[in-house]
Amino acid sequence: MIHVILCDDHAMIRRGIRDTLAEAVDIRVTAETGSYSEVREALRSAPCDVLVLDLNLPGRGGLEVLASLRETDSPVKVLVVSMYPEDQYAIRCLKSGAQGYLNKAGDPADLIIAVRTVAQGRKYVTPAVAQMLVENLNTPQNLSLHASLSERELQTLLKIASGKRLSDIAEELMLSPKTVSVYRARVLEKLKLTNNSELTVYAIRNGLV
Repeated sequence: MIHVILCDDHAMIRRGIRDTLAEAVDIRVTAETGSYSEVREALRSAPCDVLVLDLNLPGRGGLEVLASLRETDSPVKVLVVSMYPEDQYAIRCLKSGAQGYLNKAGDPADLIIAVRTVAQGRKYVTPAVAQMLVENLNTPQNLSLHASLSERELQTLLKIASGKRLSDIAEELMLSPKTVSVYRARVLEKLKLTNNSELTVYAIRNGLV
């Protein structure tokens, strides 16, 4: 039996994933969570072979969950299931320790295959991601500027690009406005931009939003 913990801040999404996995007789969902703190607690109290993880969580995001698991040498395998486009996030997640990446818009049947694959200790990627990995190996010098952004910097960029104010971003990420301003300044510097309008245009042109 493959024990799975779900982590997504939208209850309807969790229900859809749970119902899909329920079709497989060898998979059982042992806990459902919606934030970094909840998933950390569930990992301590419920059996888990595979963590099905969203990236966009309140406060500390999915990449930070991956970093925490890597730092503690956790044996739990992670399958990222996200709405973010594969061409921008799949390789980043795999490099951060995930065993697989699946877009929420994909075929539900692929979810069962992906969970089984990562539970066996193998990587799961779609053919499109596999091609990107090959291209990335062949031309590593062509990485985009935003590939150098940290998790917090990337979150800040995405929220600014979606039209949110720094005060709103600070509240959502559970940070001080001053700290968010520092992240914004770092993003501007790394992307060689000067204002929020340019950040928004950059995010749109690079398929980040």
